[in-house]
Amino acid sequence: MHILLILLAGLFLATSIEAQEAPAPYLSHLLQRAHEAQLAREREWHLLLHYRANLFGGFTSEQDDPGFFLSPDGKTDPQAELDATLTQFFSPDLVARSKQPAQCAFVARYAWLQERLSFDPAQLHAMRCERFERWIEEFHARSITLVFPSAFMNNPASMFGHTLLRVDQEGQTPHTRILAYTINFAADVPKDEGLAYPIRGIFGGYSGYFSTIPYYLKVQEYRDIENRDIWEYRLNFGESQIRRLLMHAWELGNASFDYFFFKENCSYHLLSLLEYADPSLRLTDRFRFWTIPADTVRLLADQPGLVTDTAFRPSRVTLIRRKREHLTASEHGLVKRLVRDAAVAQSDDVKSLPLSRQAFVLDVASDYVRYTGERDEDRATAARDHNRQLLTARSLLRIPSEDLSILPFATQPELGHRTSRASLGGGWRNNDSFEEFSVRTAYHDLLDPEPGYTPDAQIEIGSISLRHYNRADQTRIERATLLNVVSLSPIDSLFRAPSWKLNVGMQTIRHGECQLCSNWSMNGGIGAATETHVLRREVFFVFAEVEGNYSRAYEERHRVGGGASAGFYADLAERWRVLASATYLRYALGDQSDDVRWSVGQRYTLAQNWALRLDYNHRDHDNDVLFTVQAFF
Repeated sequence: MHILLILLAGLFLATSIEAQEAPAPYLSHLLQRAHEAQLAREREWHLLLHYRANLFGGFTSEQDDPGFFLSPDGKTDPQAELDATLTQFFSPDLVARSKQPAQCAFVARYAWLQERLSFDPAQLHAMRCERFERWIEEFHARSITLVFPSAFMNNPASMFGHTLLRVDQEGQTPHTRILAYTINFAADVPKDEGLAYPIRGIFGGYSGYFSTIPYYLKVQEYRDIENRDIWEYRLNFGESQIRRLLMHAWELGNASFDYFFFKENCSYHLLSLLEYADPSLRLTDRFRFWTIPADTVRLLADQPGLVTDTAFRPSRVTLIRRKREHLTASEHGLVKRLVRDAAVAQSDDVKSLPLSRQAFVLDVASDYVRYTGERDEDRATAARDHNRQLLTARSLLRIPSEDLSILPFATQPELGHRTSRASLGGGWRNNDSFEEFSVRTAYHDLLDPEPGYTPDAQIEIGSISLRHYNRADQTRIERATLLNVVSLSPIDSLFRAPSWKLNVGMQTIRHGECQLCSNWSMNGGIGAATETHVLRREVFFVFAEVEGNYSRAYEERHRVGGGASAGFYADLAERWRVLASATYLRYALGDQSDDVRWSVGQRYTLAQNWALRLDYNHRDHDNDVLFTVQAFF
């Protein structure tokens, strides 16, 4: 009896071994064909694994989750990863973060290799991937739209804007598209990171992940809470391209990338997803050193036939301000009263208006009350009650709201200048002439051509100016800017956000016995701004400031103080802007001195990426005039 059991067990073991080894000849056949066809060198394989060529040969994947690779050497060896992928397709073992068989975890890899190698279904059985099929069916995808929320100055991660993809269904209208789903890439940032947030974000201290989020939640975040206008670009993708994009997006649920704020950010990795959908697009190659969302939008818009339609979704602030332009002075006063007290809706002042104007006034008041409630959690409950009273009064009128066309205050980003800038020019400083060359990596200042950029905002990062003085026969670094940010928020009867600024960098000064000395400076200020329309548009601003300097020009090498500045800029014509400011600072710590400065600059736009500029600066008996030709690239 024991002998019979041993024989049966041996027969069962042999059968099991034979069943496991049966695919080995076919696997060897597939591996041989893949090697002969050099599939591991093909662009689509590199796109699937996010490989980038190394400077001195070889490849490294930008993907940083070990579970994304099926070979221990997969991050740096495309051939090893392809061999391991083919091998794993024969196994039911669960892999990657999603814990599925390889065929289902990496559906885009399987589809591409199936297309190239024509798998024999009798020898490599196709597994049912029910989770993936349910996921992709929920989209009912018929088109893909790139979404660009404009810059938000109060969040370092959003100061350059953001991009995400929306998956549109068949039959959607402009009103129902808000129910679609989005594909978004973002850093996983713990709460209350504080000052660590920008530092870790710049140096890759966070992991970034792809996620699928309902569009209405993103609209609520961007348009209603952060008050960012949204631009939508429908892409000319066919059915096969959409499926390729979604298959790779499914795979990227198993991936994570080290998030670099200036390079491998939201826009960069969305471009890699679009590249796999249509490998003829070469998008990420254009961004070697930094990736700015507005530049990615501009690049996609430049691709022939890729963008088929553009739509604008205004922020709540834009909506209110545009509607307010249609109010008379007396109606504007009623809106302010309604914002303070909903009972004003029953007053004779409101009821004496024609029904259509009553409705419009109540609509504007309701929009503003909702805006305040969404921005201030402490007032959210009171704002909801207040708005409910306004809406009750509005419903009694029983007429539809006026259908207004809401125009943006800033044109779409692809119409703006490019984000890097080079300048060449010359001028006079005191009794010496000079020539100057400057380059700025990013992004926009108050005198740059404004179309395509957030109005009243300045962000300059990484600029340097070289100047040669002729009489002194000296070439030096005249200025260097690490960061120069200005956010002007014009105050009016409804909107009262403060303005602020921050500047870190170096400039050449004349101080005491030192004629040309490098002066490192950090300056910050809080203030207010207002706008008028005497000519075209003018913005006046004032700041309370603090500043610290370090230079060998000072007896104690440093000085710290504070003061105030004021200024304005005005659009004298469509292409012509002037900016003037004056500053007084008193330094009480270190080198005790004061500083009186004023400056006047003007810009004339020649073309989208060309401008002329003339600047005059005065600082402590030091006068400087500079004329430059500027090119954006």
